[in-house]
Amino acid sequence: MFSQRSIRNRFLIQLIVASAALLSIFSSILFFYIQSSIYDEKRQELINLAQNISTYQSLHDAKRNDADILLGVSIELVERHTNQNMLFAEHTESGHTYLRLFYPFNFQNHTYIQITKDISPTKKLFKKILNSIFLINAIGFILIVIYAITLSKMLTSPIRTLSHKLANMNEHLIRPIRVDELPEEFEPLGETINRLINRIQNFVKYQKELFIGTAHELKTPLAVIKLKNQVTLIKQRKHQEYIDAIKTTNTTIDEMDQLVSAILNIGRQEGAQLDSPEDVDVIAFLKSKANDFQLLAEHEGKVLHISLSPGAYAATLQLQLLNQIIQNFLQNALKFTPKNKTVFLKSYLDDTGLMIEVIDEGCGIDDSVDLFAPFKRQGHKSGAGLGLFLAKSAADAMGADIALKNREDGISGTVASLHLYSKLCCNLYAK
Repeated sequence: MFSQRSIRNRFLIQLIVASAALLSIFSSILFFYIQSSIYDEKRQELINLAQNISTYQSLHDAKRNDADILLGVSIELVERHTNQNMLFAEHTESGHTYLRLFYPFNFQNHTYIQITKDISPTKKLFKKILNSIFLINAIGFILIVIYAITLSKMLTSPIRTLSHKLANMNEHLIRPIRVDELPEEFEPLGETINRLINRIQNFVKYQKELFIGTAHELKTPLAVIKLKNQVTLIKQRKHQEYIDAIKTTNTTIDEMDQLVSAILNIGRQEGAQLDSPEDVDVIAFLKSKANDFQLLAEHEGKVLHISLSPGAYAATLQLQLLNQIIQNFLQNALKFTPKNKTVFLKSYLDDTGLMIEVIDEGCGIDDSVDLFAPFKRQGHKSGAGLGLFLAKSAADAMGADIALKNREDGISGTVASLHLYSKLCCNLYAK
């Protein structure tokens, strides 16, 4: 039984049904056209014969002029009380079919020329033609089915090829698909798969870097703690020296705790990506976050300047992911901006959505370094190096774009931007 979910099966059924309907329609039109043409020809022959008889007023002269037509024809004069000029009738008798014409001969005497022609051979010819059409249709239908099956296989061949390549692809040696080897209709699909492969490769790359970096970042403070303890235990020391050693160890443990907390945030963020999106006024949210960070900026001797436009902007997204991005932008901006300098938080509309920018007066960035990779740090500030990695993951999950660049207005600093499109690609999950 054909599966309703199979595009190929639906294509086969539709092509076969449409072809069968077309064959039936054209065959019927052809048969009725042939039948009508032959009948018209036979009727015209009888009319011509009747006209000749009526013109010559003699059967003898009409027979002499139309000898070929008179084969299988009987002619007689009959009396009919009717006002019809001409009448055709068809009847069957003794297994023969006859076509009869009543043609006016003398209206005053109500006499008509009755011409009867045996059209049994014509009927047999019609039957042969009809049988031939049925045979041709049957053969044509079989050929159409074979052609439909072949065509469907040919059309689904690129899909099967792609499926085979993807199924047998070594996850450690993922290679893009050769789009130039695909039919033009499948090029967009191939390009989409290549973009997906590229995202998978980046994800695997970042995950590897995350695991390796985590091990390295945890190993270093553990080695410091061990070394400090070994030095402390080499000889007897004063009470204050033990206290100082313990404080140093606690400081290192605090750094490790920050790293573990950052790694835990990655897990929380992945859980947030599965939350149901909600309707959010992004401008109101930005104002709320700005108020919180303005207090922090004042405490550190810095200024947070706000310029938000438009007055409101509704979007459907996971609020926790948006909070992760904006909070990271503002934290980094305040961290790298010196005292008595200004951090700008601004938003504005463009052709495709809402642009949010956080601009600082810090040291800028190195464009050659991928700061969105895990454990990548800029400057001499402390941190686990996972903030921008988390921000990039959150933006990807929301279908937004995130970017970092140096300021271009002659002032040292960085511009961190988040682009929210008018139609955010959020994943919707049933409750």
